Amino acid sequence: MNRFVASCLGLMLMTALPAASAETVQGQLELRWGDPAVVQGKARLPSRFLATLVGDDGSRRALDPAQARRAAVDLYALGNRRVAVEFSPAKGGAGAATITAIVPADRAWLPASSKALVEAKITGNTRWVTVACKFSDIATEQNPVTFFNDQYGNTAGRLGHYWSEVSYGKINLTGSSAYGWFTLPQPRSFYITTVDGKDKANLNQLFRDCAALADPVVDFNAVQGVNMMFNGDLDGSAWGGGACGLLEGVEQCIRNTWNPPWSFANLAPLAHEMGHGYGLPHSDNSDGDDDTYDNPWDVMSDAWSNAASTVTYGRLPKHINTVQRERLGWLEPARQLSVGVGGAHRELVLDRASLAGSGNLQAITLYTRNPDSRGIYTYRVEARRRIGTYESQLAGDAVIIHAVATSFNHAGDPVPGTAYSVDADQPPADRSNNEGSMFKVGESWVSPDGSQRIRVVRETAEGFVVTIGWPRETGGNMRPRVRPSAAAPAVSSASRPASTPSASQRTPAAGNCTGKARLGGAAACASQER
Repeated sequence: MNRFVASCLGLMLMTALPAASAETVQGQLELRWGDPAVVQGKARLPSRFLATLVGDDGSRRALDPAQARRAAVDLYALGNRRVAVEFSPAKGGAGAATITAIVPADRAWLPASSKALVEAKITGNTRWVTVACKFSDIATEQNPVTFFNDQYGNTAGRLGHYWSEVSYGKINLTGSSAYGWFTLPQPRSFYITTVDGKDKANLNQLFRDCAALADPVVDFNAVQGVNMMFNGDLDGSAWGGGACGLLEGVEQCIRNTWNPPWSFANLAPLAHEMGHGYGLPHSDNSDGDDDTYDNPWDVMSDAWSNAASTVTYGRLPKHINTVQRERLGWLEPARQLSVGVGGAHRELVLDRASLAGSGNLQAITLYTRNPDSRGIYTYRVEARRRIGTYESQLAGDAVIIHAVATSFNHAGDPVPGTAYSVDADQPPADRSNNEGSMFKVGESWVSPDGSQRIRVVRETAEGFVVTIGWPRETGGNMRPRVRPSAAAPAVSSASRPASTPSASQRTPAAGNCTGKARLGGAAACASQER
């Protein structure tokens, strides 16, 4: 273990077991998300997430996803990077070892801020190549290679244009190209086996064989991502994230996607998998079930609903939420505002999140006094409008609010996780393209603890005017005064957010004015809507 890793782990693991009783292993961190197909008339299967530590000798060690998320500063930002993982043995020596910490092994020092330690920002050229491979027993070539090459174009409705627009011009796909079709050395049955009645794709073998076939014509050292297209179904899912293996004669990791025909025939699921390659996790809605694909405001959740489409490229991707845009370094600080408890009542102009070159705010972060039962105390406010190539089929023009699950690193800095679209309907809708998820002119939202309020005042040409905070009351029954707080409240480890809220956790606390109400509406909120 090098001196950097030792110092990192020593500083991060103040309460860990003594170093002599722990095991530290270095390797490449490989993260993958599996996204099942949408089948008409059938419930969608749950998503899958795999975290693997790949050793220098090619050995693979599966990591518990929940432990890995807790142990890392920002697990998703560490994908495809060399890391050091510390495992602490189970108490009494029985059972599997516990992941105590995951730190990057490519930094020579440990800064005070986690944002410098684990940088999630992605800027500049992110060149991808498509490699189309067909199983030896399936002759069909669904699309010519020119189709895949054209998908990367910079005109509206193509991937180059989409990723540039979503990132406000921070990234581009210049130089991206396509190659194939290459014939794999084995039939589909070799790569896709049945385990406990379910298909399981050998993603590692598919990556190795497909990449090896393309190696003579593709310089993998000159690209940052690979979209692999296969001419038959895999295991019912498309996959995205990273792949570690032999490229250009060297063991290395790269952004990678595995796409069956239903995925590459539509830009929306393909962009979803590329998003995983950029380190984007899923978003969700607030209905509390196990389905993460029910937030149609975000391509990283429901890529299919409320999506525009074209004859050539099928369903087009929507944008992503501003929480992840900020995390990747695409949302300028001048377009953001953070508001602690007790802030002054004020009126703000909030431009739509899709507007490039905005001169106003595009994201407002509200910190509440007390976390809800999921441990969530952070809320992100943004505006969405039905405009442009990718957002024209949204459910409506409205202010959208996301509850942001937040974890904390060793220094106590918040790290954003899943963003849940807030639904004021009770019970929340199964899919958040309902009126309860859209806050329109004349409607307000009050945080579950009553410490924050936002009201939509009027529309503008590019968004909305909103007010935040509580107006000063000069007579009658006055609300108790709230002491201003410059910083967000700390959250203990016991109350940090769970992956999804349960039905019982969605019930507002008695006496709170929660959800949304039209002006002159709900009597329970009347005194707070003045």
